[in-house]
Amino acid sequence: MTDQPQLKRSISLPLLVAYGVGTMVGGGFYALLGRMAGHAGMHVPVSIIVAAVIALLTALSFSELASRLPYSAGESRYVDEAFGKKWLSMLVGWGVIATGVVSAATLSRAFVNFWQDLFPATATAVGVIVLVIVLTGIAIRGILESVLIAGLITIIEVGGLIWVLVSNFKAFGTLADRLPELTPAFTWNEWSGIFIAAFLAFYAFIGFEDMVNEAEEVTNPRRTLPRGILVALLITTVLYVVVGLLAVLAVTPQELRDSKTPLAILVSDQGELARVMMVVISMLAGVNGALVQIVMSSRVAYGMSKQGMGPRVFGSVHPKFRTPVTATLLMSTIVLVLALWLPLESLARMTSAIMLVNFTLVNAALARLKIRRVEAPDGSVQFPIAVPVLGALLCAAFLGIQLFAPPG
Repeated sequence: MTDQPQLKRSISLPLLVAYGVGTMVGGGFYALLGRMAGHAGMHVPVSIIVAAVIALLTALSFSELASRLPYSAGESRYVDEAFGKKWLSMLVGWGVIATGVVSAATLSRAFVNFWQDLFPATATAVGVIVLVIVLTGIAIRGILESVLIAGLITIIEVGGLIWVLVSNFKAFGTLADRLPELTPAFTWNEWSGIFIAAFLAFYAFIGFEDMVNEAEEVTNPRRTLPRGILVALLITTVLYVVVGLLAVLAVTPQELRDSKTPLAILVSDQGELARVMMVVISMLAGVNGALVQIVMSSRVAYGMSKQGMGPRVFGSVHPKFRTPVTATLLMSTIVLVLALWLPLESLARMTSAIMLVNFTLVNAALARLKIRRVEAPDGSVQFPIAVPVLGALLCAAFLGIQLFAPPG
C-alpha cells in the first residue's frame, strides 16, 4: 500500500468556496423553485429560511469535525470516532454515497428537463446517457480539472441569479404593500406546505457536506475546510432568500409552478434571447451539480475502502490521473440507472430524507465527542455543545414532519 499513488492536494480556499457554492447554487434551486412555489405559494422565502437554519447548525458541526478529522469519507469517520460501531459508520458512509448518486441523478434529470424546454423532441433517455458519460470522463480526468470546471460554471450560475435580481429589482418596491401576503398564518394547513417546500429547499442547500470529502485534496485542511464551508453556505443563503423573495413578488406562484425552467420566466420580459440564455444557464447549473456529486460519491467510496469499510477495489487510484477511477465508474453507472427511471421531485425528496438521517447522526457524533471530552487537535475550530445537540434534534424533527405533513 505504500506504493499506492496518493490524492493530490491542490484545492485552495477560493477554489473550495467555489466548489461548495457550485454544489449548492446549482440545478437544485434552478429546477425546484417552481415546485417549492407550488407547495408554499407566497411563503417560499420562509421555506428557504427554515431550510437554511437547519443547514447552518449542521454546517457548524461539519466545520468542527472536518477540522478535527480532515479525511475523505468524513461522515463515516466522524461517527466511527464517536460511537466506535463499525456497522453504524458503514451505514453512514454508504448513506452519503447514496445521497451523492441520487443527487447526481436528480440534477441529470433536471438538466434534461431544461434541455427539453428548448428542444421538446429530445428523448429523455438519450439526454441522460450522453450527459452522464461526459461527466464521468471529466471526473476521471482529474480533481483539479473537475474543480476548475465546477468553479467556472459556478461563476456563470451565480451570475444568472444576479441577473434575475437586477432584472426584477423593481419588485422590491411592492414589498411593504405585499408583506401580509408573505407572512404565514399560524395554521397547520399553511405551515405544512411551508415545511414540504422547505424539504425541497433543503435539497438545494445540500453540498456543504461534500466539501469535507475533499479533505485529502485540500491545502491546510484544518483551517481551510471550516472557513470554506461557512463562507459557501452564507453566500448561498443570501442568494436563495433574495431570489426566492423577488420571484414571488415578480410573478405568481402558479406561473413558477407550471414552468420547467422557472427562473427563465423572470427574464422573459427582456425577449426570447434572454429566456433562452437563462435556460442555458439552468442547464449548466445542472451539469455543475451532477459533476460535483459524482466526484464526491467516488471520493467517499475511496475513503471507505482505505478504512476497511468497503471493497478494496474502490481504493485503486489511476497512476496517471491520480483519481479513484473504479469508484467513479461505478458511481456513474448507478447515477445513470436512477436518472433513467425516477422523476425529478421523487429523487430530490429521497436525497433530502437520506441526508437528514445522516446529518442527525453526524450532529450526534460531535455531541458525543464533546461529552466524552475527546481532545481536539491544536488549531481546530470548536463550537459549544448546544450546536450539535440542537442540530441533531432539528434534523430528526424536520424528517419526522415530512413523514406526517400532508401537502399544503
